[in-house]
Amino acid sequence: MAPTSIDFADFFDYLLKARSRLLEWVRAQPSEVYMRKFPIGLGSIRTTLVHIAEREWGYAQRLARIDYGRDDLPFTETRYPEFEGFATAWMRQAPATRQVLALLTTPRSIEYVSRLFVPSMRTRTTAGGIAGQLLFHEVHHRAQIMAMLRQAGVAAENVDYSVLVWERTPID
Repeated sequence: MAPTSIDFADFFDYLLKARSRLLEWVRAQPSEVYMRKFPIGLGSIRTTLVHIAEREWGYAQRLARIDYGRDDLPFTETRYPEFEGFATAWMRQAPATRQVLALLTTPRSIEYVSRLFVPSMRTRTTAGGIAGQLLFHEVHHRAQIMAMLRQAGVAAENVDYSVLVWERTPID
């Protein structure tokens, strides 16, 4: 059996479905829950969501071979202190992210210097490695946000890939 290529854009479509549910749960909460400090993850729903969006943008830039620095980051808590403005901007980013993922049809190496760290870091990886990190990173932090929402009394669950994507039909 010949190996199949990975359709990263297809997996990103799943992330968007799960993200939509997550944002609906957050949107339904008072802003105090969005800003509340939690003893897990990055400490608040806002900080964690902004971090996910910022890294998605950054990974998409790397895949598109666009260099950037700290001053170029479009997603920051200062720029988006309130949920609605942030959520709108993040959803506007999704088509660009999906496009760079859809263009990953052949393996290629990627090397870059990140100035987001002190000291700067040289990174060597593959386009598939960056795409995988983009996808898995959101899943990791989404779980943290779901745990924060549960601590706030929200029944945040059932965003599993098989629940949102697989087609199931009763046979009896």
